[in-house]
Amino acid sequence: MARWEEIETEAPEFAARVRALFDAGTNKTIATLRRDGAPRISAIETRFADGELTFGMMGDSLKMADLRRDPRLALHSPTLEPPADNPESGPGDAKLSGRAWEIPPPPDDQHEGAGFFRVDIDEVALTYVGVPADHLVIESWHTGRGHHRRTRA
Repeated sequence: MARWEEIETEAPEFAARVRALFDAGTNKTIATLRRDGAPRISAIETRFADGELTFGMMGDSLKMADLRRDPRLALHSPTLEPPADNPESGPGDAKLSGRAWEIPPPPDDQHEGAGFFRVDIDEVALTYVGVPADHLVIESWHTGRGHHRRTRA
């Protein structure tokens, strides 16, 4: 597993594109595992700071109970539609998976009972329409394997 700064160091251009997609909108999607093992998706806000990817949530949220029980998660960037007449100019989308570990609240936090987490990352993926717009480009980073790029028609 890796901290965000490790990905930035190993694959800086890739990491910059992924981060830009996550920063393109406030609401991202998080997937956690319910008590019975079924997936739960929820909205979440994330933050990149000091080499870490972090987020917080309200104290009585079901997603926080999920993560305290089982730290595995997946995150998806906001979805931005590409122009219909020029799909290759669209930004694509980004997703990652890993584990969430609870951290102390920031010093300025005023939300009693809130939970704060950092993400240890296993995998990051970036997908976008290639040029010309007849194929999909999939870039990924995996713990122990690094950055790879492939295409799919």
